[in-house]
Amino acid sequence: MVNFFNSLRILPRWIIIVLDLVIIANASFLAYLLRFNLQFSELGNHNPEKGIAIYLLCALLASFFTKSYAGIIRYTGIQDGVRLMYAVLLTSLMIVAINLTYFYNIGNNLIPFSVILITLFTSFLFLFSYRLAVKYVFSYYGNAIRKKSNVMIFGAGQSGLITKQVMESDTASGRRVVGFLEDNVNKTGKVLNGTTIYDANKDIERVFKDFEVSELVISIMKLSLQRKNEIVDICLTNNVKVRSVPPVDKWVKGELSLNQIKEVHIEDLLGRESIELNKENVNKEIVNQVVLVTGAAGSIGSELCRQVLSNGPKSVILFDQAESGLYDINRELSLLNKTGAGVVPILGDVTNEAVLWEVFERFHPTIVFHAAAYKHVPMVEDNPFEAIQCNIFGTKLVADLSLKYHVDKFVMISTDKAVNPTNVMGCTKRIAEMYVQSLNNHHKKSDSASTTFVTTRFGNVLGSNGSVIPLFKKQIAEGGPITVTHPDITRYFMTIPEACQLVLEAGAMGNGGEIFIFDMGKSIKIVDLAKKMILLSGLTINKDIEIVYTGLREGEKLYEELLTSGENNLPTHHHKIMIAQVNNTSFDQLLLKLDKLHLLLEKRNELEAVAYMKSVVPEYISNSSRFEILDN
Repeated sequence: MVNFFNSLRILPRWIIIVLDLVIIANASFLAYLLRFNLQFSELGNHNPEKGIAIYLLCALLASFFTKSYAGIIRYTGIQDGVRLMYAVLLTSLMIVAINLTYFYNIGNNLIPFSVILITLFTSFLFLFSYRLAVKYVFSYYGNAIRKKSNVMIFGAGQSGLITKQVMESDTASGRRVVGFLEDNVNKTGKVLNGTTIYDANKDIERVFKDFEVSELVISIMKLSLQRKNEIVDICLTNNVKVRSVPPVDKWVKGELSLNQIKEVHIEDLLGRESIELNKENVNKEIVNQVVLVTGAAGSIGSELCRQVLSNGPKSVILFDQAESGLYDINRELSLLNKTGAGVVPILGDVTNEAVLWEVFERFHPTIVFHAAAYKHVPMVEDNPFEAIQCNIFGTKLVADLSLKYHVDKFVMISTDKAVNPTNVMGCTKRIAEMYVQSLNNHHKKSDSASTTFVTTRFGNVLGSNGSVIPLFKKQIAEGGPITVTHPDITRYFMTIPEACQLVLEAGAMGNGGEIFIFDMGKSIKIVDLAKKMILLSGLTINKDIEIVYTGLREGEKLYEELLTSGENNLPTHHHKIMIAQVNNTSFDQLLLKLDKLHLLLEKRNELEAVAYMKSVVPEYISNSSRFEILDN
């Protein structure tokens, strides 16, 4: 039987047409019998042979018009049923037309109208039923000859029902839906399309064991992130693989297919609930403006460019020294550009005064988002002069030119590593914060129309260049081990789009001199992140993939902070954005310190330069770094 089943191929269309005609002939004969109460003696008076022959001719013509024979029977669906209905209706209309013509010329009906009506229903019933029967046989034997995996669907709504139909229609996958799980107690205990709905709060682990479930598909469009994490944790504990259905607006041509049901990734669990922004304020801030984005090829810079472009600016100036990344974002924005805004890529370094001067002179930007920076802690710790040049003096140059060319608003992208810094990168960003804030305060006193300078400060972003998640993915793909610096190290995480949305919102609300900090949610232990990524990959911790502790890297913290010990925060109208209350720095004194730092930069003495930065930022205490010697 198995060999016979495997040898079957898709039937030629002419065979399907013949089968359909045989069924229609039998349906019309049955209609005659029913019309005359199974009295065969009565049939001879109404020429059933002639009526059936006319029926077959009309049905043949109708099948060509509607292509009712075109569907693959083993995959019969709703659309095939609709085509069959059109075919039998067209057949009946043609018979009615013939009947009326015959009646007009001869004076009586060729085929009784009651026979036509009965045939209409019986032929559709038989045609569709035999197709469904064939589909069921193929589905049954297809599952019988394959190793079946039991699947449960979380969500007994419209999306869950469609997911079940999609999974069961693909016999090659060997999956069998054994139940639905629901949080809605009004649905539990009921049956949906022949499948029982179970209580996701009480029954989930029991049904996993009872049905030996190997996979759970999350098919709820609006599931809270907290609940999704709870479900995934239960699945991982019970060795159940987790996949999810994409939002309806991402279904290909409005239809769901099996290959669109993807595995749940760690990014799906670390994001946060969608944020509500005052888009009107952001749009008013950007529309018809010339916007300059430094570091436009980076993770944050490129997303800022996308979101800025969606708000209808006059033009977006993309400034970066990374040639390939700049080419990529410029090409992407050219395809996304629906408003006709100018998109101009400029290859250059923020420490190159001549190039920057030319940009400001040529384009006269009205808004500047300064995202350019060296940010990788170990790399910067090994190359402090480059970080000082870029992060401090590059920021100073862009800020000074913004003031000179009367830019309306300058928004600096900072980092939580600037708070109580333990590394060179964090200290350079803190000094840059100090300069931007003091520059704003100094000039606002004498010139109310001068540039508004604001700073935004936040933690790690998911998927950014250098993020730990891409590293862990690569290590898992290579078979391990996963390297974690310390078992207790924690980090905050935020998605790139969310971070950039908050940057735009903070930029729009800024009056000048603020350091905006973002609500980063709960910090996450990196080792827990690594363990969950291993389990989501279907692997076993310390069996398939080992976790190895390598020790803190130079300048690395165990945990990040958003406020120093001497800072407090003030609320804003947005619950995820606060203002850090920092100690103001004298602009004139800071200028003198930066002049001295620049001289030390030219001397190329690392210890002397870093020691001086520690005097500028007293809270800078090195950690796991060769510069710890300076703290003594």
